[in-house]
Amino acid sequence: MEQDVDAATAHAWSALGGAPESAGRVTYVPAPGVLPSRLPVRQLARASVGVCSLAAAELVARRSGSRTPGVRVREAAVGTAFVSERLLRIDGRTWSPFAPLSSFWPTADGWVRTHANYPHHRARLLTALGIPDEGDDDAPVERLAGELRARPARWVQETVYAAGGLAVAVAEPGTDRWPLIEIRRAAGGAAGRRLRQGDAPLPAYGVRVLDLTRVIAGPVATRTLGLLGADVLRVDPPLLPEDPKAHADTGFGKRSTRLDLGAPAELAVFEGLLDSADVVVLGYRADSLDRYGLTPDSLLARHPGLIVAQLDAWGWTGSWRERRGFDSLVQAAKGIAHVERGADGRPGVLPAQALDHSTGYLLAAAILRALTERQGDGAGRHLRLSLAGTASWLMHDIEPEPGVEGAADGDGGEAWMAETPSPYGLLSYVLSPVDYEGGPVDWTRPPSLWGTDPARWL
Repeated sequence: MEQDVDAATAHAWSALGGAPESAGRVTYVPAPGVLPSRLPVRQLARASVGVCSLAAAELVARRSGSRTPGVRVREAAVGTAFVSERLLRIDGRTWSPFAPLSSFWPTADGWVRTHANYPHHRARLLTALGIPDEGDDDAPVERLAGELRARPARWVQETVYAAGGLAVAVAEPGTDRWPLIEIRRAAGGAAGRRLRQGDAPLPAYGVRVLDLTRVIAGPVATRTLGLLGADVLRVDPPLLPEDPKAHADTGFGKRSTRLDLGAPAELAVFEGLLDSADVVVLGYRADSLDRYGLTPDSLLARHPGLIVAQLDAWGWTGSWRERRGFDSLVQAAKGIAHVERGADGRPGVLPAQALDHSTGYLLAAAILRALTERQGDGAGRHLRLSLAGTASWLMHDIEPEPGVEGAADGDGGEAWMAETPSPYGLLSYVLSPVDYEGGPVDWTRPPSLWGTDPARWL
């Protein structure tokens, strides 16, 4: 009997440029109560993992000359992976992924959502509103709440943005749409960029990836490529440290170094890495990298066959395309927080940072598909994804379906976790939900300490 094709999976696979008939290879093992919400987050999550798994299976088949392995994704594993940052334990300790000043706040005419997890964003938020950062957290929280209650939401949004901080007015859903994935094939080809054919043990074996991303979405994508055999080197600026807990969650399967691209000698080191890279993943705002000659067009011109993958919060057109953004802010600005609001009218949230995680798996899938296509034509690709595009897919293009009644979200999550020693301590962490027949079940290396690896390929 012919299998029904999951509609969300077919939509995402088509956006990736995959053959329509291949989407039916993905099957799902349902789980009760996974990622409960008003919006179809369960379908979003499983489809993004499903197409990533299928893209991995397709690439390993292309490289080995064998049939495409079957793909079977477990919804329980997906639901657990989408809250990996909440479930990570370091020597038995957990933490809140949000700082006290990252929250919803009532304003004079509505609500705003702030993001102040990083010290520099906290400082800019308080400075914009004239609040001294002194005393324990209770004092700034009370002052911030008072200031915001007296101000219009849009005024707060623009004033904080002008100061380099992060706050957005909570909005009702709109009708604007953004593409899920944009793919542009570069002119020409480069035979030397093709991956070695033969009995590839993993889809991305031998692939060299430069990872210039932070927080969740980009690091989830590159963490997935590391699982699938790539040599992933994360590169960060020396003066912008990553939260060590976040890095302990997303640093599996890759190494981490620091380079000051404003220093000619260190930019030369980075250019040397690019010479033999297969993929570069860019998660910073475009203008922050342009001055180093790292625009997608210049990268593709200098390095034929390179795959350039870009990640953005707000999409690639419109007045917000250069603004900083995070999952929680996109949820607020695009109407998701309004849809998920509580009975008391307070804005709500998705049951996970689902825009981040879904975009991360879609980004990995796009890179894997680009590698498969490059095996045939040797050409590079320019890939663009955004949290806004994933939000648009969630709100406009996925038909809700009845959930499976039963246990609450997260039930049985321990079945999808493992432990390993690491430089951070004993990590209890979530296994990857990416799954195809014969695929890896765990990473081969724990996270290294952020920024401590040499800037060279293995």
